[in-house]
Amino acid sequence: MQIETAAAIEVPKGKKQNESSFADQMRSYLRHPGSGVLALITLLASVLTFALLVFLVGYILVKGIPYLSADLFSLNYTSENLSLLPSLINTFILTVLSLVIAAPLGIFAAIYLVEYARKGSKLVKVIRITAETLSGIPSIVYGLFGMLFFVTALHWGLSLLSGSLTLVIMILPLIMRTAEEALKSVPDSYREASFGLGAGKLRTIFTIVLPSAVPGILAGVILAIGRVIGETAALIY
Repeated sequence: MQIETAAAIEVPKGKKQNESSFADQMRSYLRHPGSGVLALITLLASVLTFALLVFLVGYILVKGIPYLSADLFSLNYTSENLSLLPSLINTFILTVLSLVIAAPLGIFAAIYLVEYARKGSKLVKVIRITAETLSGIPSIVYGLFGMLFFVTALHWGLSLLSGSLTLVIMILPLIMRTAEEALKSVPDSYREASFGLGAGKLRTIFTIVLPSAVPGILAGVILAIGRVIGETAALIY
């Protein structure tokens, strides 16, 4: 009986606290009109962005659904049958191949830079400057390099391997830099606690540091996937 009474009393208190916090926030906006204007602009911008996204998706669906047919997803691509399926399959294969090669290289390079490299090392500075420089190079330059090196110099032709290795060079700096920042964000206290319990360097990295940095690493991988899909779509379609 006492528990039910306490629960009944706690709920209204929570409501009053929420109401008072909202009222305090409105009073703070009245005392500082600039904050209220900025909050209103932020709210309007978020609503406008969401409305624009809904409009674009609806417009694409309304205009595109009437043109969908079985021939659009045929395995045979001819001048009469402009099938979309071969391009989708090639995009998927290029994306998977490039990520299979670039993701491990980028993550292990980030682990070396954060966990093993000596702080202030000239090699680390050169690697970071090189990665930042490669991140700012236009994609057309990567395509030209892949055409001259993989296709012409190595005689691999216009193959999926040539395209995937070109994309690996393109997305490797992105994955490496995002993974490095994710590893740096892991508190040193985690490492010290692991070392204090007797774990070695490698065990600490793979059981403590990497699991804690997974969200940041996944964010970099997702950004790399978006760039790969965008570039392959621009080249294929």
